[in-house]
Amino acid sequence: MVQLSKGEQTRKRLMDLAQEAILQKGFAATSIDELTAGADITKSGFLYHFKDKTDLAYQLLARHLEHHEEMVDSLLKRADAKSDDPLESFLIFLKLLAEMLDELPHPHPGCLAASYLYQDRMFDRNIRDLIERGVMAWRTQFKARLDMITQHYSNADVDTEVLADFISTISEGSIVISKAMNNKHILAQQILLARDYIRRIFAQS
Repeated sequence: MVQLSKGEQTRKRLMDLAQEAILQKGFAATSIDELTAGADITKSGFLYHFKDKTDLAYQLLARHLEHHEEMVDSLLKRADAKSDDPLESFLIFLKLLAEMLDELPHPHPGCLAASYLYQDRMFDRNIRDLIERGVMAWRTQFKARLDMITQHYSNADVDTEVLADFISTISEGSIVISKAMNNKHILAQQILLARDYIRRIFAQS
């Protein structure tokens, strides 16, 4: 594991504190003062790492999307190593994702991109564009997998772009329900239900 410098550790600490606070109470209610107090630095120390609060929001979202992409890529590679069949591999991926989410000690803390969207007017065009690119990346990644499946199951009558969005919708919506019901298992259960739905779609072809 790469050892972070003191400055990198402080930056990470600020971002971790900010992400936790934003997911709990929103961006507007999260102040620079509380973040600097939590990281035990001065406001000038904060401004050394981020130009302002908006810059922090952008960097935080970029990190969130990068981590999400890395997580999905890692699970897809694990699934591919278990099966050469594109449908079987994708079903394995969804099962691995459900298992990973079900191992969380508490209900999923929430999606940063969704939290930003709920306060859309607080952010500039750059942040809104970054959210859109993130959502499009999820669509593209899942659609590519589903297109591979349809090449092997040519009789399947399915719009792979809509089905790709369905997977993201199930994930995001389940996070909300999981938090509302304080039940961490709901998210994994819904992922597995989506998995069964996809399996049935192609089983009929």
